[in-house]
Amino acid sequence: MKPQSSNTVPTDVYLSFVSSLFGNRKTLFTGVFVHILSFLIVYLSTGAAVYLGLCLAFAVVFTLRMYSFRQFDAADKQAFSRADIARWETRYVFGAAGTALILGIGTGYAILIVQDPLAEFICIAVTMASMVSIVGRNYGSQKAIDLQTMACCLPIIVACLASEQLYKAIMSIMLVPFGLTTRSMANGVREFLYRNVLASREISQIADRFDTALNNMTHGLIMLDPGNRIMVINRKACELLNLPPQQQLQDCELDVVLRYGIRQEFMDGSLPGLIRRQMEQLVSGSLSRTLIQFSDDLFLEFSASRRADGSVILIFEDVTARIRAERKILHMVRFDSLTGLPNREYFVELVNEKLAARAGDGLIGIMVLDVDEFKHVNDTKGHVVGDRLLVEIAARLREVAGEAVLPARLVADQFVLFFPDGDAASDFDERIRSLHAAMAGIYELDDNSFRVTFSGGYVIMPGREFRSEEWQIKADLALFEAKLRMKGGCSAFEEEMDARYVERQKLKDDLREAIEAGSLHAVYQPMFSPDGNRIDCCEALSRWVHPEKGSIPPNIFVQMAEEMGIVNGITRFVLNQACRDCASWPQGVSVSVNLSAQDLRSNDIVALVTEVLETSGLDPSRLHLEVTESCLMDEVAIVGSILADLRSKGITIAIDDFGTGFSSLSYLDTLPVDVVKIDRSFVRDINGDSRRFKLLRGIVNLSRALSLQIVIEGVETQEQLTLIREYELADIIQGYVFSVPVSSDVVVEMVGNLARSQPALRQGNVA
Repeated sequence: MKPQSSNTVPTDVYLSFVSSLFGNRKTLFTGVFVHILSFLIVYLSTGAAVYLGLCLAFAVVFTLRMYSFRQFDAADKQAFSRADIARWETRYVFGAAGTALILGIGTGYAILIVQDPLAEFICIAVTMASMVSIVGRNYGSQKAIDLQTMACCLPIIVACLASEQLYKAIMSIMLVPFGLTTRSMANGVREFLYRNVLASREISQIADRFDTALNNMTHGLIMLDPGNRIMVINRKACELLNLPPQQQLQDCELDVVLRYGIRQEFMDGSLPGLIRRQMEQLVSGSLSRTLIQFSDDLFLEFSASRRADGSVILIFEDVTARIRAERKILHMVRFDSLTGLPNREYFVELVNEKLAARAGDGLIGIMVLDVDEFKHVNDTKGHVVGDRLLVEIAARLREVAGEAVLPARLVADQFVLFFPDGDAASDFDERIRSLHAAMAGIYELDDNSFRVTFSGGYVIMPGREFRSEEWQIKADLALFEAKLRMKGGCSAFEEEMDARYVERQKLKDDLREAIEAGSLHAVYQPMFSPDGNRIDCCEALSRWVHPEKGSIPPNIFVQMAEEMGIVNGITRFVLNQACRDCASWPQGVSVSVNLSAQDLRSNDIVALVTEVLETSGLDPSRLHLEVTESCLMDEVAIVGSILADLRSKGITIAIDDFGTGFSSLSYLDTLPVDVVKIDRSFVRDINGDSRRFKLLRGIVNLSRALSLQIVIEGVETQEQLTLIREYELADIIQGYVFSVPVSSDVVVEMVGNLARSQPALRQGNVA
């Protein structure tokens, strides 16, 4: 490589070279002392006074150089420009060249003038020694090397040539290659140092960059030697592990450092066994990646890389936020967001875990709880109150279940409980029923008080027979059975329930086919005037005769139709049939048709009634439409609007089964109602129960005050009829005391018979 000149090297390197010239001043003191001493000896041995002058010259030049060195020391080198550095180099070169020239002159004088062998030897030896030292001291400046070499050698060569001695002349010429060699050596040293300075600077820059990158990593990094001592550790690692500054950790054992760092997390100051094993596996190479929990608030994910020389690099990051997010997501997936109870999927998972951990194979129990009439809470109090009630139910469920029973929320207002480790079936049955009973009662929510009951269905089975796809079917069958019998009850699964369920599903399919095929028929229960002399209206009732099972009670197939969402088909059939039949009856007789809650969920019923009236030709005033209070509760505003539309067409609106629903009296004034049909439950035992009779009279008086027509249903005995007549409690009577439901033809016949009997009655009254 070509030697670098001062014009091509970087300024900072140039400054370092020039600064090296002004360093190591002890050699200068040694040099000037040797130079002066040598020339004094020459003076003493030869008596040449010129050497005293040369000693004085040495002292003056040395003094000036020392002054220049002190100025250089005091100068602000950070502010140096390249020209400033060059000026300082020149000052140094002149001083050094001056010293060399004095040496050269003294040696040349000894050869040419004094011609004393001792003087020549002393001068030449000192000069040559000084030339050798030039390389070690002045490598930083090629100018200094060149001028000092010339200043030393040129006077000697001139003196030797002038002496006209052949051998001296020849030897003096040899100083030329000697000087060139000296110059080459100095250049080599300077070039070597230049390359090393650049390399050192580059390494320093790389080290700075590496250090910056290392200490600004978002990951912690630890490099271990084969003895598990720390070679490199970055700032992030110290922060994550709560360690002291990096400089204090060099060559420390990792195990000791970790125990020191986490001493605030673990009271005994020792590294927990699990963490120690995980770290050992990482360092040994048996584990390349793992998640380590140092505390509830610190999760670090480590990855390890083992190198060929036995060193190990550990890289880790704080994944606490990610773990918390994953746990939150997992909690959301596993637990119900409202009640905090496990959801169905996690419930099954927990049951399987508990069964897998069981030592024996005892009985287990699973019960499904359904909140009775929960829909009415949402409808009357709002969904916010409904949700709060579910939260209270879940809290009581946890309290009642305790540690032994696992509760969960299935869906909506259904909960499920798992009873492990049962012994005797009878005891198990008692435990389940006791918990069911404990759940019922009063639930307080601020100013609201709710009496809540639960329908329950449960299944008891050996643990080995638990199947995630079967348990709910059996529990739901038991729950369905409990609801059929009585709300608030609790039933255990029995094998015949499955058969009954299959049979019921088959019956539903047959009902759907019957509705679609129009296989139903209608019968009519007449409504009489209290004296029994006139049929005012007939309630249309649907009937279904199954081809194999015979007549199916209405309470069964109508309920099934509501469950299936096809009760509208029954309404359409009965409405069509009733209007056609009524159109063929005498003018004074009307027909009454029941509407379901599903019929009143949209304005489609208005269009249907209009179409049927037009098709049958029936006068709207002869059509009565009955709605139950449960229909009114779903959407009071919507239902009220639909009833108002129907009533505006001249149709009579009646409330059926009045008194059995909720907030009964509030509907009488707010809805377009013409007729109140008082439920049969108010008529039962009115002859012997004065309290019930008073209640019936109160309802009648209120209804009459609102100008409503009164129909009393379920009048079955003559005694009941006599009491109703005596106190004039009804405008119309409906019940078996007058007639059971009959066909349309019989209705016509009954109306005709009553009409024919009227003249005879009037004649008898006249007589």
